[in-house]
Amino acid sequence: MEKLQREAILDTAREVLTTEAEAILRIREMLNGEFVCAVEAILTCNGKVILTGMGKSGIIAKKIAATLASTGTPSFFLNPGEAFHGDLGMISKEDIVIALSYSGETDEVLRIVPFLHENGNRLIAVTGNAESALAKNSDIHLDAKVEREECVLHLAPTSSTTAQIALGDALACAVMKMRNFTSQDFARLHPGGSLGRRLLMKVGNVMRKHDLPIVTEEASAAEMIHAISRGGLGLIVVERGGEILGIITDGDIRRAMESRQSAFFDIHPMDIATREPKTIRPESKLIEAEREMTQHKVNSLLVVDDNQHLVGVIQIYDIKL
Repeated sequence: MEKLQREAILDTAREVLTTEAEAILRIREMLNGEFVCAVEAILTCNGKVILTGMGKSGIIAKKIAATLASTGTPSFFLNPGEAFHGDLGMISKEDIVIALSYSGETDEVLRIVPFLHENGNRLIAVTGNAESALAKNSDIHLDAKVEREECVLHLAPTSSTTAQIALGDALACAVMKMRNFTSQDFARLHPGGSLGRRLLMKVGNVMRKHDLPIVTEEASAAEMIHAISRGGLGLIVVERGGEILGIITDGDIRRAMESRQSAFFDIHPMDIATREPKTIRPESKLIEAEREMTQHKVNSLLVVDDNQHLVGVIQIYDIKL
């Protein structure tokens, strides 16, 4: 591809991104009391928040519904075409409906408006035309007007859908903040995600508790090497009658071999062990273990019971799965 063609491609991409960024900034400046009313309506809603829209607006509506649902607001997407053929039964009187239509004149969306009025549902419209039928027949109107679409024909939804999705994110985030939605709340709704796993699962659920690499304080250097190789944890624990005396990592052994050379095989575990190693309880959450490892710059923690006896080992790799 010629250099001029490559530059033309990059110029087009930069122009699109600039125009869409400007569209979002324009939406920011247009925020007013209607946005506040929309947030308050969602916060006081005793039912669900139902998103609807056709075409590209429908795709954006699905995303907004998913964002609301994942951040503590019961929500789902309703296809307006299907709604008019029986799915209106999914809307209860306590629900709020958010309808997206950039023109505000989408036939499939307008056809369900009389039902919403009769059913007593509050209607929030997101359009690019404050004088449209949908805007005028809504309880709350959020203006998503953009100067132009940034496709070469200025026809395909580009800037307008970017504005809609940004406005939806702003709505969801404002509701989250007003609800004091926490990371624990997020984890409860995302138990399969990395954050959910760290916030909900306990150390005892993932720790290594069988065949732990333990040596006594009288162990020889050769026994230490065999124990650390056999254990597969990169460390060994030095014990005396169930009491934890210290911990030795494979790095400790390598450094001792380099510094002591031929005298290495004369050493005993407590000559190179780290005394009072970092510990954690099995009922602690994984995120607490991660915090401890980060704070103390270690990759492993010993898991101990009420009597400070070793019951397991947890490593950073167990948390990052």
